[in-house]
Amino acid sequence: MSPHQRAAAVFLDRDGVLVEDRGLLVDPAELRVLPGVPAALRRLKEVGFRLIVVSNQSVVARGMLSPAGVEAIHAHLQDLLKAAGSPRLDAIYFCPHHPEADLPEYRLECECRKPRPGALIRAAEEHGLDLSASFMVGDRLTDIAAGKAAGCRTILLKPQGMEPPRPTSPPPPEGWPRPDYICPDLPTAVEWILQSQAAD
Repeated sequence: MSPHQRAAAVFLDRDGVLVEDRGLLVDPAELRVLPGVPAALRRLKEVGFRLIVVSNQSVVARGMLSPAGVEAIHAHLQDLLKAAGSPRLDAIYFCPHHPEADLPEYRLECECRKPRPGALIRAAEEHGLDLSASFMVGDRLTDIAAGKAAGCRTILLKPQGMEPPRPTSPPPPEGWPRPDYICPDLPTAVEWILQSQAAD
């Protein structure tokens, strides 16, 4: 990649993609990295992708955890990944807002809460990313909608026999978009990303 080219990223939802989805996670001790994730992240990093997490964290809006508490969970996640041989995540963006938040200061319709693409667009500005060469990997339709709205290719993780959780957010005006690819886990998604990149 020449110095004049903008970098590409793989945007990753946190729960259900990197770690087990345990609902409203408030305790770092409950983090469980999913099988194959460290090696999958290593493969992406080796070919030059930035690794950026984009996560809705309504635990803040619900008053269950402070923003600093979410940061502590993410610091522990970085430690777990490093211990398992993964490269460091380049950045983690999380949205603390919710339109029906218990805490008034977080009760708003923001641009950073997926399905809106604000967090991806901010990451692109701060890290010099080419969104059209980037990918969004998530386990919910809100992840896919955010990725599409930002101009990324999108991958929906759908473990065998499971349907993605129904979105609680209202659908975009044009309806929920279809992902570019559906597969059961991050290692399979990485295979497709690398094949897609080779074909570009």
